[in-house]
This record gives sequence, structure tokens and C-alpha cells, in this order.
Amino acid sequence: MPDLPTPQDATEAALFSECWDAVLSYADLCTAGSSAANQLAAEAFSAGIREAREAETFRSAGRRPARLPRIPLLLTAVRMTAAAWEESGQGHKLDPDLRLWLNSDKAARYTGLPLQRPLALRGLRDLQEPDAALLWLAEVEALPQAVVARRLGLDPATVADELAEVRRLFRDRCHRNHLDTPMDARCRSYARLLDAVTRSHAAEAPGDLSRHLATCVQCAEAAACLRLHGGGLPGALAGGVIGWGGLAYLERRRRAAEVRLGAGRSDPADAGPPDPGAHKARVVRSGLLVAAVLVSALALAVSMMPGGSTGDGTAAGGAPSEGQPVADPGFSLPVTAATGPPPTDSADSAAPSTSGPREDSPEPKNPEPEPQGTQSSTAREDDPEPSESASSTCEVAYDLVNEWPDGFQATVTVSTEEALDDWRVAWSFRDGQEVGQMWDANFAQNGSRVTATAADYNRTVPAGGELAFGFLASWEGENSPAFDFTLNGDDCTS
Repeated sequence: MPDLPTPQDATEAALFSECWDAVLSYADLCTAGSSAANQLAAEAFSAGIREAREAETFRSAGRRPARLPRIPLLLTAVRMTAAAWEESGQGHKLDPDLRLWLNSDKAARYTGLPLQRPLALRGLRDLQEPDAALLWLAEVEALPQAVVARRLGLDPATVADELAEVRRLFRDRCHRNHLDTPMDARCRSYARLLDAVTRSHAAEAPGDLSRHLATCVQCAEAAACLRLHGGGLPGALAGGVIGWGGLAYLERRRRAAEVRLGAGRSDPADAGPPDPGAHKARVVRSGLLVAAVLVSALALAVSMMPGGSTGDGTAAGGAPSEGQPVADPGFSLPVTAATGPPPTDSADSAAPSTSGPREDSPEPKNPEPEPQGTQSSTAREDDPEPSESASSTCEVAYDLVNEWPDGFQATVTVSTEEALDDWRVAWSFRDGQEVGQMWDANFAQNGSRVTATAADYNRTVPAGGELAFGFLASWEGENSPAFDFTLNGDDCTS
């Protein structure tokens, strides 16, 4: 960690550790390089901590400042520090898209008149700080409720009920703020209907309201904040509070939580860290077991072929072949070799009899080579499928996160059994989809083929670990899932 404010006590030191990762993650999105990201994160972190400490001073004096919880406060400081860089001539260190955003009317909303600011930002500020922290950690940082309870000192047995109540409070604050927002007559006429539609799980927006939401940013933001069902609340919070890069930050934090805590574990605090070596050993053992089963099956199939008893059942030296008690190596192997090139898969190379009897093969004496060779070839054609699955070293999960009429958001997660010093993931689209933005990776697209390469901060992946990135893309007509994934040129299973 770079030169940052000195923690005042152990509690603040723990907060520093928890918040720094989030600040650096967003700073990395905002900048054009890792060194600039560290510099921006350090400056923003110092400014945010100073603001938080000043707020505590006001609190001790009996005044309650309206401020955000610690993490969104620091993320806002990143955005404000980036704006200061742009004004002071350091904009070349920032992401080009962020620079465009900072010089647009969209950025002005976050620092303009309070009633014109995004509804989610105003609603979160209106909550008590512990309630706002609970909502942010659970919805945006994507932490399990048990972890959130430990961080905030809540009862794990009741944290779910408290979170549901905080969601309702947030909705209530957003509804009031929406009615207080200056708006034209058309938006005002839809305000009550919007409140009614978003309260129900089953209610569908009437056609005229739906068309209005497609053209009015202000009302669309209100709909996202008021609708607590459907999974849109995290995006509304991230976009409304952080601003530029909110959705990319949201996806990055979700992936970070999965990697750090372990996806699918109910109580990560009770489980130790993953052991890549143990996972690798299990994979190797499973591969050897599969190979042994395949060799035995192949030997049994060869022994049952027509004419399989014409050999003498011994290896080249006259002793029975070890590892193939049933097969006749003097007969089977020359026929396989005559049928095609020597096998290269791991299952067959592990067979002890593949190198001994080739010289003394009785193949020339076999009166019916064609039928026997055909059957041996059939046995070998059945073999590669399990061998390939046993030797696969990567697995891909392609998730369609969201979709709209001309675009979509998706994530790609690759699990690898081997440690990586760098990585390159490629795939193809069937329907002409085009990637427009990607986070946690760099990308290039050539026709239907997309290639994602590692960023500076996530090049290395441990054995048994995973890498993940997300992207936004456009589509027309059909939006079939991506296919033909490779990792560093090797095929992956999906």
C-alpha cells in the first residue's frame, strides 16, 4: 500500500484495509496504467479519509452530517480527484472515455444543485450511515450477509430482515426525493403511476409509461431505484453514486468477492483458503485413474475380437505382459499400428505393452487382417473422448448478465488447472455481435473472433484458480451464446 494516512486505531486500520482494495479497483478503471492507478488511488484515499474524519468531528459536536458510508465516500473521492487531474493538466493519465464524461453534462449532475443530483445518491445520503453501509456492502460490494453482519457488528440471524427493511427505507427516500425533484408536467404526470407499478412484482408498465422511460433519463433512474425486485438495485446504486464506470465497478467487485470468498461456500470464514496444490494432485490422480480404466477397456475389447486367440499371450520376452492380463499384446498392437499412426494420447502411452511386442508381431501370419484391423480401429475411435476430457485444463462459464434491444452485458469466467504467468482468452460469436467495452482485460475483435488479454494487474493465475472479465457488446436479430473458447491457444470446455 502506498503512503496513506496513518490509522488512528486498530478499528480504523481494519477499515483502511477493507476500503483500499475497492478504491484501487475503481482507480484502475479510471486511469490508463497501473502506476497512474496507484497514484490516483493514494490521492483519493487521503482526501476521502480527511473528509470522513472531519465528519466525525461534526458528529462529536452534536451535528449529524449527511454523508455517504466509507467505501462510496472514497469512491466519490476517486471521481473528484480524477476531475481535479483533468483540470490541472494531468488528464493524459486518465481513461479517454472518462475524460469525455468529465467534460459532459453528465458529470455536472454529481456536483451541481442537490435537487438535480442522481436519485440513488440522494437516497443513500438520506439514510442513517449504518443503514447505508449495510445496503452498499450487500448490494454493490456483493458480500455474503454473514460477512456483512461481522463487519457491521450485526446479528447474523437477523441481518436478512434488517437488509429488507433498509431496502424499503431506501425506496421510500428515493420516492420522496423523486417527487421533490423539479420536473416537467409530463414527468410529473407519470410519477404516481411509476410508484404504483414499481411496488408490485407482477405489474407491467403500461405502453405509454414504458416509452417515456425509454427517453427520459431522470424517470428511468427513478424506476431503477424504486423497483426493489428484479435485481436492478445494485446497478442503480453503483451508477447513481459512483457515476462513470459504475456498472464496470459493480461487476469487478462481484468477481472479486467470488474469488476471495469462494463461490458457493456458505460460510467462507470457517473454511481455509483454497489449496491449488491439493486440487492439482486430485486432478492428476483422476487423470491416471481414467487412463487406467481406458487401457483396461481397450485391452478387453481387443481380446474379444475375432481371431483374438491366435497369439500365444506372451510379451516379447516370453513373459506375460504386465498391466494387460486379458489382452493378447502379440496380436492386438501390430494390428493397431497397421491401421493408423501410433496413438499419442496419454491413456494409450501409459499402457506397458505398447513398446514391447512390435518387432515380434505375428501380423504377417494373420489370415484376416482387414476385419481385425477394422474392429481395432473402432475400439480406438471410442477412446479419445474420455481421454480428451481427462486432459482438459480449463473450463469456461459464459454468463449473459443483462440484455436490451440492441446490446447486452456478459461475463466470462475461466477456471484453470495450471498456473499462468499470462493469459489470452479467445472465442467466437455466431450472430455478428461486436464488443464495445471490456473491463479486467484488453480486447481485440477480428470478424466474429474476439481475443481478450490480461490486464497488468491480473496476469498471473494460480493453479486451480480462475480469471474473470466482463464486457458490453451490440447485437442484431439473434444473440446466441459465445462458443469455441480457448485459453492461450488450448481448447476449453464450456
